[in-house]
Amino acid sequence: MTAREEVVRHHRVIERWLSGEPGQEFAEFERAHADAFTLTGPDGRTLEREQVMRQVRDLRGAAPGLRIEIRDVRVVAESGPLLVAAYQEWQEGGARRSTVVFRRAGEELRWLHLQETWLNPPA
Repeated sequence: MTAREEVVRHHRVIERWLSGEPGQEFAEFERAHADAFTLTGPDGRTLEREQVMRQVRDLRGAAPGLRIEIRDVRVVAESGPLLVAAYQEWQEGGARRSTVVFRRAGEELRWLHLQETWLNPPA
């Protein structure tokens, strides 16, 4: 799987979960993240994997009709099982530039760390 394919796939999972679409399993979101996953959000706070999982789990159906557009995915660096990619995430209410560190696990890319920065903060 390429970095672009994984970033787009993962955000489709997030769209379906937050929209509350039927049949969406939280396990698909959870499985994508390595045990040591961390997220540094646009506010500068860093969350551990379990904090992220708890927050996302509680947001099922919180954004009906949510659409996320992914732009400009590019690989920044790749060495051994690690791959770093940057992309933009656009949705109603704001846009972010993100950098993700993936760990390759067979054909899959597991999310190890995500750093987000506002491009267009929500009002």
